[in-house]
Amino acid sequence: MEYNIINEIDFDLKKEYTDYFDQIIKRSLDLLKIDKQYVFSIILVNQNKIHEINRDYRNIDRPTDVISFALMDGEDTITSEEEENELGDIFINVDAIGEQAQEYGHSFEREFCFLFTHGMLHLLGYDHIIEKDEKEMFALQDEILNEIITR
Repeated sequence: MEYNIINEIDFDLKKEYTDYFDQIIKRSLDLLKIDKQYVFSIILVNQNKIHEINRDYRNIDRPTDVISFALMDGEDTITSEEEENELGDIFINVDAIGEQAQEYGHSFEREFCFLFTHGMLHLLGYDHIIEKDEKEMFALQDEILNEIITR
């Protein structure tokens, strides 16, 4: 899987973050047994921009930490033999990373990686609307992240 990072704000994107992202992708591909090449984008935004996106596209008038826009919807599409390989976009609210890391008692890096993993899993068809799906998705997030970056 490949990704493009679009840094819409003045955020110091350290190499260690992209190293973590690469490890997360490798672990995810192994666990999910995905062998097809996909591409997606990560757009780093501030709280005002993600609030605007959330309001305009999801009709939720408040900021959030991460929003994913999947171009292919559902796991059946992901495992098909389609020629299309673009998964979609992940918008990450960089302003929320530090606040949430402190709130949850872990590092900035862990929270950034969590939001990346959460967004990527949404692009791959996972969701957490119903409790059963939430348990599956959150367990998978932990399984991916716990071997890569500590809490």
